[in-house]
Amino acid sequence: MAANWALVNELFMIASSICAAIGIVYIKRKQQGRHRKWMLTAVTLGACFFVSYVLGSLIVGDTAFGGPKSLFAAYQIFLITHIFLAVVAAIMGVMTVRAALKGNFARHRKIAPWTAVLWFVAAATGLVVYLVLFVIYAPGPTVNLFHAV
Repeated sequence: MAANWALVNELFMIASSICAAIGIVYIKRKQQGRHRKWMLTAVTLGACFFVSYVLGSLIVGDTAFGGPKSLFAAYQIFLITHIFLAVVAAIMGVMTVRAALKGNFARHRKIAPWTAVLWFVAAATGLVVYLVLFVIYAPGPTVNLFHAV
């Protein structure tokens, strides 16, 4: 069940990233209406990812690294880097969307490119984490919060 839930999460994030990329294309073409629709779709899918991830962590649990012990430290460093980037990207995403919704387009234009880069890097590193946990190596044990307590 953990692998299926993780796949759904990953599909939300991939779809969010694709929508954001399409939104960027439209703003470069000066098509603000289409940019807004694609970016709001990207944000909605990103929020779906977040809710699904939190629920999955609570209900299904988190899966441990099941690969070789010799790679565990490298995986942990990569995972921590991914988590840091994802948190920063999410915070910046909220700031970027908020600026746009309030009509503060000067601020939006200033931070949006940085937000997009962080979002794409966080999404890409998240895909690597998913692949390492569920595709490349056999998954380690999955323990939910209630079982861990």
